[in-house]
Amino acid sequence: MYKIMLCCSAGMSTSMLVRKMADVAQERGLAVEIKAFGVAEFDEQFPLYQVVLLGPQVKYMLKALAEKAATRGIPVEPIDMMDYGMQRGDKVLDYALSLIEAAN
Repeated sequence: MYKIMLCCSAGMSTSMLVRKMADVAQERGLAVEIKAFGVAEFDEQFPLYQVVLLGPQVKYMLKALAEKAATRGIPVEPIDMMDYGMQRGDKVLDYALSLIEAAN
């Protein structure tokens, strides 16, 4: 099972994208767990996931969050702003999966 964490300022704005990603995964028959959290929950949650994708509103925190996650070999990357804005669940899911594959 793939475990993907989305992180934004409060965990709310990414929840719609999580649903779209989960729908695409279900159509493809992929076993995934995708959840959204606010950045305040990052330290507690990131160790439970294989990849963390950041919403545009917290992209400025990329360096600090990536350094924390690197201690456990978990990639942290920003979500493409266009994919985020257009709610392209398929593109964001593909990106997350490619990061997981590259890390393994």
